[in-house]
Amino acid sequence: MDFYALKDIIHGRRSVRKFTEQDVSIDDINDILDCARYAPSDTNSQTWEFIVITNKDKIKEIEQLTWDALHEKAAEAAEKGFEKEGKLLTRSFGPYATAFSDAPALIICLATPYQSKFREKIFEPIQLVNDSVWEEEGIKSSCLASQNLMLAAYAKGLGTCPMTGPVLLASEKIRKLLNISEEKQMNMVIALGYPKDVPKKLPRKEVSEITTYIQ
Repeated sequence: MDFYALKDIIHGRRSVRKFTEQDVSIDDINDILDCARYAPSDTNSQTWEFIVITNKDKIKEIEQLTWDALHEKAAEAAEKGFEKEGKLLTRSFGPYATAFSDAPALIICLATPYQSKFREKIFEPIQLVNDSVWEEEGIKSSCLASQNLMLAAYAKGLGTCPMTGPVLLASEKIRKLLNISEEKQMNMVIALGYPKDVPKKLPRKEVSEITTYIQ
């Protein structure tokens, strides 16, 4: 395998927020999800599931649920004396939280409960950690799968944008809309489509700034 070809894919991926009207084929989506499922996970628990929405009315409905929640939060902030911050929430954060509105596909990334023979036979009996830690394990693995998904999409000429805004603001309403069971956590939503433009490359910290070697 050529390292530099992979490096070009990793460096070339962008968070795309504007998409063309071209639909994404189900075959392409399946190819991308096939890459997602080969992400590593704790004891191969594979704690991920994906809901793929290509129905434009459903995508618009999720957008509206998110906007409604934004305005509700802004109103609550104003009542507490933070009117300026509430306006900034809708004007500045709102467009970022709803940047999936014109995407031809929206993928809801779920984290399923972490289950394994180690948890059942060892971890639970000795109460190794609190239950909240197992929820985190599901999220961690789901994030790894989501990154695989986005890199695979870029390699196919598609754009993605991972977002947590709709989850933070309207998770329960989205859960009800899509009939997502309570034991599954909504991790993020990923907009998917053909990029209308290519966002510029944003600066990154140097390797030396983020790395400590212990020899």
